[in-house]
Amino acid sequence: MSTEGGVKAIVAALIANLGIAATKLVAWVLTQSSSMLAESIHSLADSGNQLLLLLGGRRAKKSATPEHPFGYGRERYIWAFIVSIVLFSVGGLFALYEGYHKLEHREPIESWHWVPVTVLLVAIGLETYSFSTALRETNKSRGSTSLINFIRRAKAPELPVVLLEDTAALLGLVFALFGVSMTLLTHDGLWDAIGTLAIGVLLVVVAVFLAIETKSLLLGEGASAEDLRRIERAIVDGGGTVERIIHMKTLYLGPDELLVAAKIAVHHDETAGKVADAIDAAEVRIREAVPVARVIYLEPDIYSTAKARAADSAGDGDAHGATH
Repeated sequence: MSTEGGVKAIVAALIANLGIAATKLVAWVLTQSSSMLAESIHSLADSGNQLLLLLGGRRAKKSATPEHPFGYGRERYIWAFIVSIVLFSVGGLFALYEGYHKLEHREPIESWHWVPVTVLLVAIGLETYSFSTALRETNKSRGSTSLINFIRRAKAPELPVVLLEDTAALLGLVFALFGVSMTLLTHDGLWDAIGTLAIGVLLVVVAVFLAIETKSLLLGEGASAEDLRRIERAIVDGGGTVERIIHMKTLYLGPDELLVAAKIAVHHDETAGKVADAIDAAEVRIREAVPVARVIYLEPDIYSTAKARAADSAGDGDAHGATH
């Protein structure tokens, strides 16, 4: 659902941004408004970003190879990080430069006064359509989680990226509309410069926030606390062969693929056959409890306090000597 919803949101944003960029560029050519130029570059950067997200989603589907035995799922994180760099450099820094340049050379909008306002109002309508699509797809995935927590904790980067981009785009259009309107009313290009600088600051802030969140995914995030509890309950078979978890680690190999590695305590007198059957049964229970747990490694051992302490002191797990 997250992948399909992400692609739908990306395509909607791409269509909207291409149309918006074209109309803004025409408006800039006619009026020479720096706010319109900054917004044009912003929309072009967003369009490029959406193409990068689609590229990342496609490359992530490549089959595993001996060189990359866990597949290419994390490519989606890489391209999302590149998106933050593009948004920062092409969108934010350019707008800041253009705003500073406009401060040095203030010029009122001399002709085609109705064009920038009309274009910005149309752009706000198109951007609202894109944002509503992303929000609708997000609501299908986030459940009761707040939007902020969803953006910060989502393992699939597409929807959070599009939401942030669309939010920045809507606010940027408001800033541009303010700058252009005040310039037309006062015949002072200072307001156009202020609107452009506000757009630049906004894009830089969003890009930095996006880079920080994506960096965490690139470094490797484990399962959520709730999923960890589900996995722990699934591993221990309630008085059967598996007594407890000695230690455990989890890692997202991609948005839809979780690795689970655990050392589990079994009865010291169990046969190899029973241990193997218990491990197979535990893997089935884990996948039922957390469907994205697709790569599972369970190592049987005999529990001892010394081993649990050694694992704990080495930082070797998400759960240590868990009792159930």
